[in-house]
Amino acid sequence: MRVHGTVQRPRLNVFRSLRHVYAQLIDDTVGHTMVSASTLDVPQQLGGLSKVDQARLVGGVLAERALEKGVKQVVFDRGGYKYHGRVKALAEGARAKGLQF
Repeated sequence: MRVHGTVQRPRLNVFRSLRHVYAQLIDDTVGHTMVSASTLDVPQQLGGLSKVDQARLVGGVLAERALEKGVKQVVFDRGGYKYHGRVKALAEGARAKGLQF
C-alpha cells in the first residue's frame, strides 16, 4: 500500500543509514519537501547518545519545525522499515512534541 501526503496532512518519510537517521515532511501533490531534520542537523547534541536516542531527538526537532510551519497532522511512512528501534523512537519523539499521526 502506498502512503500519500497532502498540504494539510504531509507524509513523514523516514530513512535510516548505518550512522544517521533522516526524516522529512513531503507534500506529494507537488512533490515538495516542507520540513526536514536529521542527525546531521544537531551534531552538538548527540555526544554520548545511543542511535535510538538520537532518532528520538531528530523526531522532536522535526516536530518543532513542522509546528512552526503550521503542520499538526501527518501520515507516517516508515519506508519499508519495521516499526521498532530507531523508526519507532523517531515517531515517539515527534508525537511527544505535538505531531499527530
